[in-house]
Amino acid sequence: MQNADIIRKGVEYIEQNLKTDITPEELANMAGYSVWHYQRMFAQTVGVPLAAYINRRRLDRALSEIGSDRKAVDAALEYGFDSYAGFYKAFLRMYGCSPKKYLSLYGTHKPITEVLTMLTEKELRNVLKNWNVPQDMPINEVRIVDGTKTANNIWQVGREYVLKTGDRAALLKNARVAKAMAEHGLPAAVPVPTINGGDITEDQNSFVLIRRTKGEPLSKADRFGANCAGFGFKYGQSIARLHSALAAVEEDILPFEQNLFAHVTEWALPKVQKQNVQWNMGIADSFFEEYIRDFGALFEKLPKQLIHRDLNPCNILFSGGEVSGFADFELSERNVRLWDPCYCATGILSEQHDVENAYDKFPEILEAVLRGYNSAASLTAEEKKAVYYVICSIQMICTAYFESVNDYKDLAKTNREMLLYIIERKDMINNISTSL
Repeated sequence: MQNADIIRKGVEYIEQNLKTDITPEELANMAGYSVWHYQRMFAQTVGVPLAAYINRRRLDRALSEIGSDRKAVDAALEYGFDSYAGFYKAFLRMYGCSPKKYLSLYGTHKPITEVLTMLTEKELRNVLKNWNVPQDMPINEVRIVDGTKTANNIWQVGREYVLKTGDRAALLKNARVAKAMAEHGLPAAVPVPTINGGDITEDQNSFVLIRRTKGEPLSKADRFGANCAGFGFKYGQSIARLHSALAAVEEDILPFEQNLFAHVTEWALPKVQKQNVQWNMGIADSFFEEYIRDFGALFEKLPKQLIHRDLNPCNILFSGGEVSGFADFELSERNVRLWDPCYCATGILSEQHDVENAYDKFPEILEAVLRGYNSAASLTAEEKKAVYYVICSIQMICTAYFESVNDYKDLAKTNREMLLYIIERKDMINNISTSL
């Protein structure tokens, strides 16, 4: 029996017993494996640790019942949470907003069965029947120019379409942003209507089909090559133009607003402090104290708006040497606008594997991205002072998150190294940003 089949049986058991105490031991015994091996296999197949998966499924089911007018505290207790406060805290971590705000944006919540990352072509072709498109088109994994697979939940269908699965709310958010941008005459990958007229499938799992956006992500050879500054400038300039478009549609989206400073100081920073001890990273206590004091003084002065939030190199497309579009608005939120250009620069650096002297290129890339952004959307004096702290925020969030997911331990290590690199080059980064 293949791993996916074994884990599917476990997932089915979890779905049927979410109101009971489910232990790793009973699931491992059902599969005939040790607890350690089963949990490792589960995380590799599903993409999240077993305990996190069960917690997510319980939150999903409880949210569905709250959306059907059941008292939140009753649903929380029935699905295994010790208190409503514990449920509320877990909900915020998972969904980024309160149950009330979530339901005000997306209406009643339909519980889903998580889709395992190992879907067969037959399963995908059954999904494709939800749209009036040719059913014989080839279905392939999506890969960027240098052959890297972008994700386990996205497939290219023929030459024109992209099929994607994931969290229902995230897919709906992506669709809403794209449609709002299109209504304002802005280029956007609008979802293809299903045969029922919806944006996504409404059966057991959620899928969306979109028309493929023109262009491809830049290869590593281009991102780190001789013209990295030229491409960096185009990255930054295009992000500024994207922000202008997103600002125009913000009222149509009603985005969740993320308080970056609170998110870091209340969640990511304490986790990084623990990792600092665990991994003997050598970050001085004064760094954390300075971050809280100095970024806290700057944060409220920073311009905030609807941002993309996930502008890694895979989500910025080029055609003919120019930026042609952006993909995946699923994480869009209202946040400091400085996040997007800073995340773009650190996202490029995170793709450093097999690239000689990648760290040596970062100052040039960062300066080019910021100059490009500043040329089209002038950075304020406070933003220039805050670049270092926003980059530190990004790295602490990534370091905290990736360490919490067993399948991402290598990424956690990369981001710890990046955080140390950033901290050690505070003066260099400040010199770049304040000289713009």
